[in-house]
Amino acid sequence: MSGQALPAVPFSLRERVAALRDRLTASPAFRAWAARFPLTRPIARRRARELFDLNAGFVYSQVLAACVRLDLFEALRAGPRTAAQLAPRLGLPPEAALRLLEAAAALRLAAKRAPTGGEARFGLGELGAALLDNPGVTEMVRHHALLYADLADPVALLRRRGGGGLAAYWAYAGNAGAGGLEAERVAEYSALMAASQPMIAEEVLGAVDVRRHRVILDVGGGEGAFLSAVAQRAPDLRLMLFDLPAVAERARARFAREGLASRAEAFGGSFHEGELPRGADLLSLVRVLHDHDDDAVLALLRRAHAALPPDGTLLVAEPMSGTPGAEPVGEAYFGFYLLAMGRGRPRTAEENGALIAQAGFRAWRRRPTRTPLLASVILATK
Repeated sequence: MSGQALPAVPFSLRERVAALRDRLTASPAFRAWAARFPLTRPIARRRARELFDLNAGFVYSQVLAACVRLDLFEALRAGPRTAAQLAPRLGLPPEAALRLLEAAAALRLAAKRAPTGGEARFGLGELGAALLDNPGVTEMVRHHALLYADLADPVALLRRRGGGGLAAYWAYAGNAGAGGLEAERVAEYSALMAASQPMIAEEVLGAVDVRRHRVILDVGGGEGAFLSAVAQRAPDLRLMLFDLPAVAERARARFAREGLASRAEAFGGSFHEGELPRGADLLSLVRVLHDHDDDAVLALLRRAHAALPPDGTLLVAEPMSGTPGAEPVGEAYFGFYLLAMGRGRPRTAEENGALIAQAGFRAWRRRPTRTPLLASVILATK
């Protein structure tokens, strides 16, 4: 179905030059010439590979999902094995095990060892080895089955925004009565966030010295995984957590298990209404803002401003759009993930900073992290 005709608009010189480039690239004759000419051949081949990878990316991700679901990387921990040796553990016929191993090797998840007079053996690839003992990533791989189901018809998703399996999974998304959610409705997503939070905490705590503060309030803090990491880094810091009542109860249980009950307190409520707990000089919002639309973010930031004392510090940490070297993560991945979730959007640091300033904070600045793809950090002062 064709859309409406686009209105005529004037183009700048830069846009006209770009349009000429696009027409050349779209020309079959030019592409054929570029593939033959020695100076342009590497570029033509790279673009062809990039286009194919975009088309095949879903298959690659499903190979990874199969490796995780079958626990292939743990099976290879002890050393290389043949497909026939691995097949019983994987629960696959030998020929299917070989097909998976060949695909995993092509994606650097596994590594094919040269046979010495027999079958080829497969060991861990560099990417597969990085997934060992990394529950945050492997749990996210499992979780993405929901996202892929929602993306089966991306055009329909764009037209409806949310309403699928991912929106139902994040039970608080768009739920005006989220404060009354029961324990079983929050358990699965809280556990997922707790599994992936340590790697985010490592980035944040590598960029911010929390030891100079007295009390931290982590808003939307889930089960308390971030505060548990903070507690190890700053043994004298008092810990406060605010989340939905059922989630805060899970945090209290975690604090008790980890011997933090004497210095950690969890508050239940909704940060969309009422006031946030007072008493902290550092308030953190870790992977919270991008889950919400602009009006909700601004209201939350104003509550954060009211909860902090003069010269109190706001800490915002999450993946941000426009991060150099990770551009597809912001707009493509998080753009569509949050679309399926039903609310929120990826923002640049400047967009977050503008909302922070509008909420009343007098200064904001970025702090560099070791892996910006995972999280960027903004600090602001009341």
